[in-house]
Amino acid sequence: MLNDVHVHRSDDPLARADELAAKLAAVALDPVAVDADVVDMVVNRVIDNAAVSAAGLGRAPVAAARAQAAARLQTPADGRGGAVRPGTAGRGREGATVVGLDPATRVQPEWAAWANGVAVRELDFHDTFLAAEYSHPGDNIPPVLAVAQHVGATGEQLVRGLAAGYELQIDLVKAISLHAHKIDHVAHLGPSAAGGIGALLGLDAETTAQAIAQALHTTTATRQSRKGLISTWKAYAPAFAGKQAVEAVDRALRGQTSPSPIYEGEDGVIAWLLDGPDAYYRVPLPGPGESKRAILDSYTKEHSAEYQAQAWIDLAHRLGREHPELRDPAAVESIVLHTSHHTHVVIGSGAGDPQKYDPTASRETLDHSIPYIVAVALQDGEWHHERSYAPERAARPDTVALWRRITTAEDAEWTRRYHSIDPAEKAFGGRLEVTFVDGRRLVDEIAVADAHPLGARPFGRDDYVRKFRTLADGVLDPAEIERFLDVAQRLPELRAGELQALTLAAPPGSLRSADEALPDGLF
Repeated sequence: MLNDVHVHRSDDPLARADELAAKLAAVALDPVAVDADVVDMVVNRVIDNAAVSAAGLGRAPVAAARAQAAARLQTPADGRGGAVRPGTAGRGREGATVVGLDPATRVQPEWAAWANGVAVRELDFHDTFLAAEYSHPGDNIPPVLAVAQHVGATGEQLVRGLAAGYELQIDLVKAISLHAHKIDHVAHLGPSAAGGIGALLGLDAETTAQAIAQALHTTTATRQSRKGLISTWKAYAPAFAGKQAVEAVDRALRGQTSPSPIYEGEDGVIAWLLDGPDAYYRVPLPGPGESKRAILDSYTKEHSAEYQAQAWIDLAHRLGREHPELRDPAAVESIVLHTSHHTHVVIGSGAGDPQKYDPTASRETLDHSIPYIVAVALQDGEWHHERSYAPERAARPDTVALWRRITTAEDAEWTRRYHSIDPAEKAFGGRLEVTFVDGRRLVDEIAVADAHPLGARPFGRDDYVRKFRTLADGVLDPAEIERFLDVAQRLPELRAGELQALTLAAPPGSLRSADEALPDGLF
């Protein structure tokens, strides 16, 4: 159902049930069964998140967030234990696990959401959905899972919460652009995670709507975290939104209310942060009794790079094999990537960021530089989450020379396809045009990544498992890899309390060097 959303003056009040926050809550709480293929995809994405979390355990942002969470150990509130019952919360109060730590270590759930959210996002290597806005809907998993562990929920309840979180975020992303106003995309994540937690707990509609509004109000921030020299905060931004969602639910459960209407109010988000007082949006939401299937519209990454680079990496690998001369900057006069507006201005030369051509730039910056990514993919024929970003790799003279011959240009047709609502033509690639020094030209194109549902090699369960094994190899003990995969693939059948096993334990002492390298904080 398409829901009309626009600003209402204070003297033109909007009925509570007609507020977007209330409509999002109604969708989240609709007790419709979760379809079998949606359940399977939820399991895939839990495995996917764990894979990239394992690969990032030794990285500084993950270690810092883990240390902060470890300072917030959970103290049993009442000793009652037991599973959460529909319409209640906080019955288990067991705390939640942090990836990398011993599963017996339980921390406050908002801090588990924080630490695990950073671990998931650090390598920017999990699922994505792109439309009017950008998103990584897998960012819903850490906060919803943390609450599920804390209250002793079942696997079935967790699946219901995650299906709802994915649905809300993807529906918002389809309709409301944040980046056009330089607002970071995690402003859609706070509300979706709050709604997912409401669905998990079986809360009432008013409590859930209050939590959604609070989560939105506290998670609107600028996109400077993804501009210029990109900092470590890029990994923290979605973790912060997830943490805020958990805290918003806690406040709402205690009867605390929120700015209302948060989206449509005269001084609300739409009027002052987005398209202004005359804005008009149509937000697609499932109708009553309609399945929540939005997770199936999203797609994961085969390569550790910004999603809009995925198809270009696949094309560069193929062209590098077929035309070895492309690897030699002395043979190449120019390479132009004709692509969508989003790709051109976010990760391309259209951003106007000199850092995207700087061989000393941070990993976070190189991850958002399509000229760098194409240069390395052409020369190496692979893309690795560490080797491809190593400082010595970025500084290689022949790479720098080729890199600086690569630019992007907006193409109206690729922009149209990027925004198409028809899955058969929606595309995130473009056309590559090479001019060689000897005057020859080479033109080729790609629409979607090979791993995309419509790509050459769509990802299935075996691919998610392989990705997990690859990224966890050398980080986790082989027995821990197998234990996690067994638990994750039984997720829908897990009983109350068994979700505590849905975590990763690093070998004793293996993270010590990363932890000891950090300066002390306050806690």
